[in-house]
Amino acid sequence: MVEPGEPEESGERGETGDPLEAATRVTRSLQGLSTELTARVPQLLEAMRSVGTGLELHTTLDRICETAAELADARYAAIGVVDEEGRGLSDFVTHGIDEETAARIGHRPDGRRGLLGALIHDPANVMLADLTTDPRAAGFPPGHPPMRTFLGVPIRVQGEIFGNLYLAEKRGGAEFNDYDLHMVRVLATEAGIAIGNARLYEAARQRERWIDGSVAVTTALLSGGDAEDALTVVAEQARRLADAAAGIVLLPADEGGLEVVAVATDGPGTVLGEVMPPESPVIERLLAGEPVFVADAATDPRVITRSAGRYGPCMMLPLQSGGRVLGALATPRARGARQFTEAERTLATQFAAQAALALIMAEAQRDRERLAVYEDRDRIARDLHDLVIQRLFATGMMLEGAQRRSRVPAVQDGVGKAVDELDVTIQEIRTAIFALQQGPAEAPSGLRTRVLREINMAAVPLGFTPGHRFLGPVDTIVGELTGKNLIAALREALSNAFRHADASRIDVVVDATVKLPGGSDGVRLTVADDGVGIPAGGRRSGLRNLARRAESLGGSSTCGPGIGEDGQGTTVRWEAPL
Repeated sequence: MVEPGEPEESGERGETGDPLEAATRVTRSLQGLSTELTARVPQLLEAMRSVGTGLELHTTLDRICETAAELADARYAAIGVVDEEGRGLSDFVTHGIDEETAARIGHRPDGRRGLLGALIHDPANVMLADLTTDPRAAGFPPGHPPMRTFLGVPIRVQGEIFGNLYLAEKRGGAEFNDYDLHMVRVLATEAGIAIGNARLYEAARQRERWIDGSVAVTTALLSGGDAEDALTVVAEQARRLADAAAGIVLLPADEGGLEVVAVATDGPGTVLGEVMPPESPVIERLLAGEPVFVADAATDPRVITRSAGRYGPCMMLPLQSGGRVLGALATPRARGARQFTEAERTLATQFAAQAALALIMAEAQRDRERLAVYEDRDRIARDLHDLVIQRLFATGMMLEGAQRRSRVPAVQDGVGKAVDELDVTIQEIRTAIFALQQGPAEAPSGLRTRVLREINMAAVPLGFTPGHRFLGPVDTIVGELTGKNLIAALREALSNAFRHADASRIDVVVDATVKLPGGSDGVRLTVADDGVGIPAGGRRSGLRNLARRAESLGGSSTCGPGIGEDGQGTTVRWEAPL
């Protein structure tokens, strides 16, 4: 134990969590002290035992504050955790301040000025009879309880400053004395050990959570499900792991920049479909494979989006693997929330790299599946040409021979019609063969053609071609952004019908003549089937995706009874402004 005027050394010694060594340090520190101090040894030992229990970091800090206040008989106690830059406080844990008083005070100290700021830059023992007269004091904010007596002791973890332990207002109107200082210094030493253990435990748990999240993302992407569902899983996991207000996945947009394709948030209004323009400095860095960390998205001039005003600290990470950048992952926190730590930034960057690798693997898996489909289409086309058409042609020739030999006019007419029908059938099969051999073409610009393309592509797995109908000049009045989202909604609805509905009939209607609530012009997509309907308790991720797309454009998406007998099946109505 050193006297109050001596330099602080406890944090520089080889501290361990061994109880015997801790007791030895306490015994050595108490040598030469008065009977009054020695009489308080049991209280100190009990305080040390209390501080050393538990591994959760914030709970440990709360326990240290409470124990220090009891040990020094102080009304108030606090721990200011120094941020990674060493310029302010990243956390401020208090004891003795009730919730009502804390709400009245408002923002907690940031350690940028005043006595608390001075102790950050010059961590030393401080004992004041009246802190309001200290030249370093900056006063109290409105609503703050009065404080006069003050005791401050630095807390070191493995030789480095973790923060400061503050005590104020010794009960009974007395001042803190040397005995209080000695006791609190010993407690601060043990607190450093407890905090170090808690930080190690918290870091291990944090790494475990991020690893589990990476596994969940990889499993979702490689499960063979819908690609948009998998991207939503990436956004949801990133938001949960980063303790963020939102998780956002962005992919390259057709017009340049990055487009939001998946969002996970509880906040009002989504940013789905929003595009970060290519002129944004952030985009250039992300596409170059560099992460971007923003202290406040609402005020940072590099963030050029209409939704930036609602967010504060933000990590924007490239989805990069093997030198290839697929897109970006953003995890913004609410305004006023704490900044991301270096450990969080490192773990999030590793998560983004793992997600990118899983995306590439999923893309390769889809390519293999697509190739298998093309090979199957080619086989079907060959079989149709080599077997079916040849047999139909031979049957037609046989019927023509029978027609010439018949002497009954009615039979001749009937056989002639059958031959004509066979000719039409052969032509239709040849058209189908051509379509199978061509494969799906690139999407033309016209919305009508893109809708027909989606319908024809869905006909292969469905086993039948859905009916379709267009109302209004859909190619000329529906905007590009709305049209793009309508096609994605149609693809989602047809995919759901194929995977879940077991339908025998599907009708698709695109109506560009509707009036939306509020009187604005809009377009409505209706996809109705006669399948099994939506089971109670079934997955709703596809319907949520449809709703998010519509809401991001100012529209809506609903579902109701289908077109089977007694309303069997499902009807999805998706609408958005033109």
